[in-house]
Amino acid sequence: MSLSKAIGVISGINEFGNLFQLVTSAVSYMRSKWNGSQEKQQLKQEDLLQLQSDLQRLTDTLPAMYNLIDRAEWRIHVPSVAQLLPKLKDAVYDAEDLLDEFRWYKLKLEIKGNNDESQMSPLIDFFHSVTHGSFNKATDIQTRLGHISAQLEKMGMHEATPRFDKSVRPPTTSFRTEPNILGRDKELKEVMRLLGVPAPDHGSSSRCRSTSKRKRTASSAADSTEPIRIPSVPVLPIVGIGGVGKTTLAQEITTLPSVNSHFDNIIWICVSDDFDEERFTKVLIKSLSRKEATADNLDDLQQVLAEEAGKKRFLLILDDIWPAALNDGQCWRKFCAPLTKVLKGSMLLVTTRFAEVADIVGTMESYVLEGLKEDVFWDFFKLCVFGSEDSHIDPQLEQIGKSILVKLKGTPLAAKTIGRLLRKSLTSAHWNDILNNELWQIEQKETDILPALRLSYMYLPFHLKRCFSFCAVYPKDYNFKKDILAEIWVAEGFVEPQGSIPLQHIGEQYFEDLVNLSFFLKHRGKYVIHDLMHDMALLVSKDECFIVKNTSGIKEVPPNVRHLSILSSSGVNCSDLMSLCKHTKLRTLLCNKYVWSEPLSLMVSWFHELGCLRVFCCAFKLRQLPERIGNLKHLRYLEISGKYHFNEVPSSFWSLYNLQILYARKCTFQRLPDIGASKLINLQKFESRILQMEVDAVKLGEQIGFINNFPDIKYLVLYNLGAISKDHAAKLELRKRKDLTGLTLSWFSFISRKFNEIEVLAEHNEIEVIPFHNVIEVLQALQPPTNVKSVRIQGYPGEYFPTWFSGSDGLNAMPFSGTILSSVTELSIEGCQNLSDCRLDVPAIRKIEIAHCRNVKSVRIEHMEDSTFSLQELKVYNCPNITYLLAPSIRKLELKNYGSLGDSNDCSSLTILSSSLTELSIEGCQNLSDCRLDVPAIRKIEIAHCRNVKSVRMELLEDSTFSLQELKVYNCPNITYLLAPSIRKLELENSGNLDSIDCSSLTILHLSCDHLTSMDLQKWSLPLLQELKISGCPCLISIRDSEQVPTDLSLGWARRRSTGKFPFLTHLTIDFCQKLESLDGFLTHEYLPAIKDLTIWYCPRLNWQSGMMLPSSIQRLQLINSGNISCSCLVSHTSTSLQELSG
Repeated sequence: MSLSKAIGVISGINEFGNLFQLVTSAVSYMRSKWNGSQEKQQLKQEDLLQLQSDLQRLTDTLPAMYNLIDRAEWRIHVPSVAQLLPKLKDAVYDAEDLLDEFRWYKLKLEIKGNNDESQMSPLIDFFHSVTHGSFNKATDIQTRLGHISAQLEKMGMHEATPRFDKSVRPPTTSFRTEPNILGRDKELKEVMRLLGVPAPDHGSSSRCRSTSKRKRTASSAADSTEPIRIPSVPVLPIVGIGGVGKTTLAQEITTLPSVNSHFDNIIWICVSDDFDEERFTKVLIKSLSRKEATADNLDDLQQVLAEEAGKKRFLLILDDIWPAALNDGQCWRKFCAPLTKVLKGSMLLVTTRFAEVADIVGTMESYVLEGLKEDVFWDFFKLCVFGSEDSHIDPQLEQIGKSILVKLKGTPLAAKTIGRLLRKSLTSAHWNDILNNELWQIEQKETDILPALRLSYMYLPFHLKRCFSFCAVYPKDYNFKKDILAEIWVAEGFVEPQGSIPLQHIGEQYFEDLVNLSFFLKHRGKYVIHDLMHDMALLVSKDECFIVKNTSGIKEVPPNVRHLSILSSSGVNCSDLMSLCKHTKLRTLLCNKYVWSEPLSLMVSWFHELGCLRVFCCAFKLRQLPERIGNLKHLRYLEISGKYHFNEVPSSFWSLYNLQILYARKCTFQRLPDIGASKLINLQKFESRILQMEVDAVKLGEQIGFINNFPDIKYLVLYNLGAISKDHAAKLELRKRKDLTGLTLSWFSFISRKFNEIEVLAEHNEIEVIPFHNVIEVLQALQPPTNVKSVRIQGYPGEYFPTWFSGSDGLNAMPFSGTILSSVTELSIEGCQNLSDCRLDVPAIRKIEIAHCRNVKSVRIEHMEDSTFSLQELKVYNCPNITYLLAPSIRKLELKNYGSLGDSNDCSSLTILSSSLTELSIEGCQNLSDCRLDVPAIRKIEIAHCRNVKSVRMELLEDSTFSLQELKVYNCPNITYLLAPSIRKLELENSGNLDSIDCSSLTILHLSCDHLTSMDLQKWSLPLLQELKISGCPCLISIRDSEQVPTDLSLGWARRRSTGKFPFLTHLTIDFCQKLESLDGFLTHEYLPAIKDLTIWYCPRLNWQSGMMLPSSIQRLQLINSGNISCSCLVSHTSTSLQELSG
């Protein structure tokens, strides 16, 4: 048992003991409260103690079961072992899931607390989920484990883990087992170059030259010259996947004349997993000296080897070295220790599957041997099938064969394996069967390709076996990312703790270990698994992992599958996916298939049935996460790959206590409330676009970690700030949140999203905030980043703002100044009852809202001369004591219940000075009587619900480039004077008694008034009027051209008389004037020479004069329920150019 597993068992004892002691005590308390209820008395202390014992036994048993699985995999070629091993793994998975479920209930109890009866329900729920009458899940799993392990023990599994079985991995020699080697000329030439073998001279015998050279060298040495020796022997590793031909290449090298002439001795040692340095030393001594090594002491042997190694140039080939044989390099260093004075030109050639071995032994860059090229491989394939590369092959078989060839990736041993199977029947049906089956599904001998590759897997430590075999759930050619795969391994429970090292880091080291062992290959900057290694992974995990590639694959899913992926190209539909609900033991579900039809109902079903899921990835088109997601107690890794917008998170989401990773990078969560956020105690990453997060400051201490999972959050709302200290506020480190664009800081105990919520409280005097800490210091600690765009302050109880607003110290500092808020474009101040002065110097500001601040007296927006941006909009709501407003750069102003702007508190006039104001809205200002505006750039004005306003004067400057375009006056019944020479459009609604309106540029006039009884057109002087609409005047009786009596509404110049004509009026509409009786000659060519469109609706009392002639210019006439004459009758007496008639 490993140390980490032993520690896990000990901690498990404490875990179960402490918790069940708590629960049994609670049960005792609860029984005293149940007063003899038979139903509740069924839960007894002894039941819980028995469950505690069962769970503890499972925890103690698991390490032994892991070791048993590890040993059994070495005997997987034995049929009886192969039959029992999946059952053993299945029982172990069930045990892990049960224990993990217990830990979820334990977390729930810790999170909810354990102070009363209701909070003990999590463990009671767990008890009832484990026991069903006399059946007990824990006991059942323990029985299965005991039964299976007993059978495996009888088969010898209790013995030490075996190493290579000679039948599985026969030893190699330098003699070739293949009569011919195809397509390796380039590789042979390169390896010989690396070995230092001179290229053969085709003009003479290289052997003779070499022999004469050596004789000369020996003669010279005998005379006086010492041979050249080097301090260490160079080592060339040849690395490649199992079966690619490393051994065959090395054997071929030993047969080449140029190699034999270059080296005095060529020695071959088959190493495999048994690196016996003493035996190897004896072999080397015998080969170099031609004498048996008689010494038994390794030191004596190495003394002899050190002497002999300097006498001859040798090539030592160490074939098939495995990592386990080197013991972290100690054996290798010990073996090479005497090779310090070897004859120059001596070489060591090592073949290995593992990059890790090459890194340990190599002194030169490894030579990576890859598969045969396509054309050569086809010849080799034919040789394996027919015995001759020149054999004639049926065209149909050739086509099938070349399709099969693609799967084999140029690997000779794979070609031999498949060639032997194809040779059994040279029919297209048989060959298609081989083509359509996965390589791992084809029965193979122990010396065939996948069993040969499986040897690499069997030498892995148990934790790496689980990690690698899991990768079979991904398709071939999948690009793995180290950090993502490590996170998933952690989520699956494959990563063993190592002290305080983060599990993620340990998982990434596992990945590096598998890279060094050549299980992952780096290809074009990405990590992949060789296709044949992938087939091997599928072979060793065939009962646990499955990939659905097509619709038929749904029916082939193993019944107890644990890890399942569905490819996007699979073609499965929603009903196919719904059938996966029967695989209730699934731990991993990777669904890359886009489901457009009813994805939510599918998710609901999956989450209801697949309660063991630990890793779930989907590409569904979702509008919401189902509430059923809370059923996934084991869930640790959740990935949503589509681009979706979620308005909210279901409440059950916060019960995913085990959740570690959530990737929804393309998704947007509209709002992430703080409710339940602190329950995700294991959450490490939550990568998504969060538009708004809301945090109750009362819980800030326990939520800091959760909030820090969202460094790129866009909008943050902090409320209940009166409950925190400056130290808690400082831990948020808002200044470091570079992606934060919006911030709300609220001292209210609720989240206010609309002004009217605060307004209601203000009306009932319920807006007071009682802070528990120094509010200025708290707000100082909540300084936002300089890039923030929107700031909202609510209920701040201080009289002044801190220095990050003012840029200076002291109570008399200006509230807003300096560069901290240099990027703010929107600012809102609401319900700050003690604030008195707002002097704003924020160069980028575009919009300001000030509301429900009853003590604010002045608002000054000071425009910086070198600012590139300027204030666009200012809204002041319900600030009754405000008396002064300065906003030189403002474009739009809204005033609502603002108070008494002016020279003193009881002054009822309004003066607005702004050179750039283009839009103004004044609403509900009941004390306002005179409105004088010096706003040369103004284009639109709205004045509404100001019952005491009497005059509105817009004074146009001579050099103005802009002028008033539109004026709307609503519900201002006492207005009598309006000066707006440049106005183009005027709307008056319930705003009568106008004695004088100067609107000589007016082109559009809309009138509506509840109390108006008559209009005198004689006083109208609107020479440019083009459109007139009189609507909704229920008391209006007449529209006349008369000088007789004063009227309710006179429009015109107060000091001069007009002709009363409208030469440019083209559109006239009169509607819903139920008492209107007379137009008194208004509809004549004299008054309306240019009229084209006339509409009169719902004026039922209108009295038309007999023989009345309409202006001849009318082109469109509509009369509906308007008087005593029909439309057609009126037209018959009128000579017009009418084009459209209705009514």
